[in-house]
Amino acid sequence: MSQDPLVVFTPSGKRGRFPVGTPVLTAARQLGVDLDSVCGGRGICSKCQITPGHGAFPKHGVTVAEGALSQWNAVEERYDQKRGLKSGRRLGCQARVQGDIVIDVPPESQVHRQVVRKAASARAIAMDPATRLYYLDVQEPDMHEPTGDLERVARALRSQWDIPEISTEFSTLARLQPILRKGGWKITVALHKSDHDATPKLIAAWPGLHEDGLYGLAIDLGSTTVAAHLTDLDTGAVIASSGIMNPQIRFGEDLMSRVSYAMMNAGGDREMTAAVREAIDALVTEIAREAGIDPSLILETVFVCNPVMHHLLLGIDPVELGQAPFALATSSALNLNAVELGLATLPASAQIYILPCIAGHVGADAAAVALSEQPGQSQELALIVDVGTNAEILLGNTSRVLACSSPTGPAFEGAQISSGQRAAPGAIEAIRIDPVTREPRFRVIGCDLWSDEDGFWQATATTGITGICGSGIIEAVAELRIAGLLDPSGLIGSAAQTGTDRCQPEGRTNAYLIHDASAEGGPRITVTQGDIRAIQLAKSALYAGARLLMDEMGVDKVDRVVLAGAFGAHISALHAMVLGMIPDVPLDKVSSAGNAAGTGARIALCNLAARREIERMVGEITKVETAIEPRFQEHFVAANAIPHATDPFPELSSIVTLPSVSFNTGGGEDGGRRRRRRG
Repeated sequence: MSQDPLVVFTPSGKRGRFPVGTPVLTAARQLGVDLDSVCGGRGICSKCQITPGHGAFPKHGVTVAEGALSQWNAVEERYDQKRGLKSGRRLGCQARVQGDIVIDVPPESQVHRQVVRKAASARAIAMDPATRLYYLDVQEPDMHEPTGDLERVARALRSQWDIPEISTEFSTLARLQPILRKGGWKITVALHKSDHDATPKLIAAWPGLHEDGLYGLAIDLGSTTVAAHLTDLDTGAVIASSGIMNPQIRFGEDLMSRVSYAMMNAGGDREMTAAVREAIDALVTEIAREAGIDPSLILETVFVCNPVMHHLLLGIDPVELGQAPFALATSSALNLNAVELGLATLPASAQIYILPCIAGHVGADAAAVALSEQPGQSQELALIVDVGTNAEILLGNTSRVLACSSPTGPAFEGAQISSGQRAAPGAIEAIRIDPVTREPRFRVIGCDLWSDEDGFWQATATTGITGICGSGIIEAVAELRIAGLLDPSGLIGSAAQTGTDRCQPEGRTNAYLIHDASAEGGPRITVTQGDIRAIQLAKSALYAGARLLMDEMGVDKVDRVVLAGAFGAHISALHAMVLGMIPDVPLDKVSSAGNAAGTGARIALCNLAARREIERMVGEITKVETAIEPRFQEHFVAANAIPHATDPFPELSSIVTLPSVSFNTGGGEDGGRRRRRRG
């Protein structure tokens, strides 16, 4: 008997089988997927828009064939004619399941929108921007001295600003004459220099004295989120920050899944390039609207991104990055314009700078972290970890700097977790478990109160308690270990073994119940044995990468640890160490750098000399390849234990005592049954 079609929703990762003919909205509701609808499925409100995937999705074990959803119907046709649907979108209330399908729920269709926590960090930056404004008094044309308008602008720059020579692009030249005449031969021009020694390029002009400002964007293009900081190129002030989900998530949550999608689907790389460029255009429009400026005033953008995002942004097939020797199309910094990058909302002459990549799996985002945190100038041995779907790790001091990447996967961001979700209002972000009563209390995004404090339930009535995000699941696993409900191998004990009925049987293993609102139609939020395993795999990859760099450096400990990235900024240092994510150091030696990659992008945006500096630094960083290093697997296996099978954690032991428990001895209730079945 054939199975019902499999429906996989991204970015949540929730999946289930549904009979042919089931509306997508119905499937989403039954799985607890965050898909909005206010019209009762009549195709009026458009809140339930979804984007179906097509082709092979090896990460999900799904190949989507033609006809996986029902045909476009009259309701969708009518809505499209009246209000318009984006290309590729369907209405979830109208599209019906016909076969195996992967469905992306875009941010605007989610009730609980992701909180893209990538605010700009405060940083004093010496201002030396590549793009500057110059006010000119240009000589009027004279029949007796036949000289072109551009040449007389160049002459004015030479005489009034001591700039001997300029170049320009045709798009700027074509607009120059009416601007000169409207300004009465007094104009303001924007000149861009790709290097201190380069000939300045005329990229924009305004009649008279231009006083509306000049702006640049620093964009951190991550595999999960895209964050942008709109920056005043005169003062360096961040005028607005905004972020969106990377729409490429629907092609695969991690980088190798996206490379696989490109390999297995003809034109898949072009699909992903188009998706991310469209998202960047939308982000530019949004951030300009938020700041109340005209997008035409954004004349420069700096991008930082990992190598796969780097290639897909540029429109380069990333297939070579999916196999040894992981060759980049180019590792050098790039200077482009908006037209070359296919960005429609920026002015055609807007200049683009993309930081250099360090190696095939260590990209421009890691270079930006190095620019921001300067490990090569540290007297102490500093371990800098940019925590994300793919972790970039730097280890260094004044003697040398090493770098590697480690495939942690999406578990740290709430994906692949049974009750997991992205960071959004209502998601559990912090948790404590009483070691005596074994009862939990928690805090959710959008509310500063803990669940055992007066007013918490009233304050969260609107959002509800919807799931658990990355920082929450890390704390939950660590708290289970501290409370003695989880043994060093990662096994959750049974109710009989732990003395709490919150440890409940789930198949042949156990789960810990955090919150149960099923009686009111809400979610039942647990930490399952599968969740523990997903976190173990992620943290083991992170720790193994760090240990590999320490081996290369010839050390057994580091002096300090810096957690970078938006996610890293919300991790509790104590819980990260209990989990064994990071090496053992005094807790006061663990700090957060916030969005260090975004800060590095802002430094490169505001300081031309910083671009030369990072290009030099990248050439001096030693890359360690985890994918081919046999010791990585050894470290990975040992790091599966919580906190670790062999590495001592004396600093951690001085502040917390982890219970000596074991739930797989063969004598316990669950352990005994498992052993007899296997025998």
